[in-house]
Amino acid sequence: MPSRRDADGPGDGADVDAADGDSSDGDADPAALARAYYDAIDAGEYDRLASLLHPAFVQRRSDRTFEGRDRFVAFMRDERPNTDTTHAVDRVYPSGPGVAVRGRLLDADGAELFAFVDVFDVENGRLTALETYGSE
Repeated sequence: MPSRRDADGPGDGADVDAADGDSSDGDADPAALARAYYDAIDAGEYDRLASLLHPAFVQRRSDRTFEGRDRFVAFMRDERPNTDTTHAVDRVYPSGPGVAVRGRLLDADGAELFAFVDVFDVENGRLTALETYGSE
């Protein structure tokens, strides 16, 4: 069965279908790093998630800020209200100093919980910052 992570539909050239993989080396493609980030969270692979993030990683969203890789990974592993979710990536925008992703968070039944736009900063093959914008 195909993954819900990548939504079906035609692209207009602005989206990227990067291969998944471990992307902690210095030449990592920002779009591949972003996809690996969602893959690691959805699979519950928190060591892999940590390997993608810079130690000083910061996530900012409307309701809170997580400072530091360890704090962010601990939240994702131990404190999220619902871990049985999948990120459906609708579009990846790789141009710029980082990468932006538009997608939807789906529950275990495939129902949309909310839409989001994530904007990642990338440095030396690691995700250094994430601004998350969501709508319910």
